[in-house]
Amino acid sequence: MTQTQPVETIPQPRHAPVAVPTAGQPYEYRRSPLVEPDWTRFPGWRHVTREQWENAQWQRVNCVKNIKQLRTVLGDLVDETFYADLEADQKALATMSMLVSPQMLNTMVPFETMTTEAFLADPVRRYMIPVASDRRTDWPSHPYASRDSLHEHDMWVAEGLTHRYPTKVLAELLSTCPQYCGHCTRMDLVGNSTPAVDKLKLTLKPVDRYDAHIAYLKAHPGVRDVVVSGGDVANVPWKNLESYLMRLLEIETIRDIRLATKALMGLPQHWLQADVVEGLERVARTAARRGVNLAIHTHVNHRQSITPLVARAAQTALDVGVRDVRNQGVLMRGVNATSADLLDLCFALQGEAGILPYYFYICDMIPNAEHWRVPVWHAQQLQHDIMGYLPGYATPRIVCDVPFVGKRWVHMLTEYDRERGISYWTKNYRTSIESADLEALNKRYAYYDPIDTLPETGQSWWAAHRDD
Repeated sequence: MTQTQPVETIPQPRHAPVAVPTAGQPYEYRRSPLVEPDWTRFPGWRHVTREQWENAQWQRVNCVKNIKQLRTVLGDLVDETFYADLEADQKALATMSMLVSPQMLNTMVPFETMTTEAFLADPVRRYMIPVASDRRTDWPSHPYASRDSLHEHDMWVAEGLTHRYPTKVLAELLSTCPQYCGHCTRMDLVGNSTPAVDKLKLTLKPVDRYDAHIAYLKAHPGVRDVVVSGGDVANVPWKNLESYLMRLLEIETIRDIRLATKALMGLPQHWLQADVVEGLERVARTAARRGVNLAIHTHVNHRQSITPLVARAAQTALDVGVRDVRNQGVLMRGVNATSADLLDLCFALQGEAGILPYYFYICDMIPNAEHWRVPVWHAQQLQHDIMGYLPGYATPRIVCDVPFVGKRWVHMLTEYDRERGISYWTKNYRTSIESADLEALNKRYAYYDPIDTLPETGQSWWAAHRDD
């Protein structure tokens, strides 16, 4: 009997592992926990306690309203060239007066050494404290820019009540905010007058304005959705705001109520006050009983602005029964107009603060805003580039708010002249001022790219027609 011989294993030569090149991803996600920046790094707040910082009244009293107060906070962290730059803007170009909450100022240059150069480059500073050198000198405003670029005032059906969409209205309860953004689309009404803009004024007493809103809504059952705004609802005394909301909830045809407040980010301390939290819970419970969707819409433009206090304010609103907290940002060059900036912000909103990314608007065509605005093609590219990273429900829509049309996804244009930067849009409803216009749904409505982003031939065309 032959024995089976063991099979000899022949040693295999060892080869060094072959390095396979990888291209990587255009965007690499890295979780970044929220951190409240240290406000004591500012000379003017060196001795401010946490108790003071988290007090809404302290925040309001210590808002920065002028250059002198900004100097007090910053001390010698920035040099005189910055203040001169800021003064030049305030005297001739600014469409909004200065008003910056400590919370918001604290998110500027949050984690690096504060210098003049760092402050000038900061994305939050760029839109909250604009300076003259930020703005364009060739085309500071588009020839078709206007104070009320969306014609909201033209569509008032009562003082402060804009009826643009068939089923939705915008209720401007007041004309002030806890802070003023340089790019404000309602710069014709909101805030104090500036040397560049003599503001419109609301003339009715608040109680009469609110009565007129309620009367209109009761008389127009086709309206089901009310955006309660201003200004900012955080500046409405809570008892007055709660009364207004409860009156809305008594109207059976109202099914959606959205509270518009940048203060959820710029002054989260307000939304954490006991009386506000308790009042919001009463409103939310009433809304739930009546099957009405109650949401808060805030306005965050950069990742730096999302801090633990902001997350706590958002979570508190959700805990007391608000259905959703959503974000509507604005695309601005120098602030957030890259896919990385948008994705960083959206992941912080959705993943760390419980705020749903909702819309990003192209900055509206108001005066002295060309340095912020992006062309439609750039917005289209951004929408393309952010797809596939976020959950689908948390992927924001990038929209163009076209005058007389309203919000349109940036790919919905019908024609686009890239050379002259003119896009054409259509719509499927009439605004409140077009009830007699039989051709409103057959027209094409124009929107205009910033002229400095056009090819040389397009810029030359606009220069030749500057005074047309």
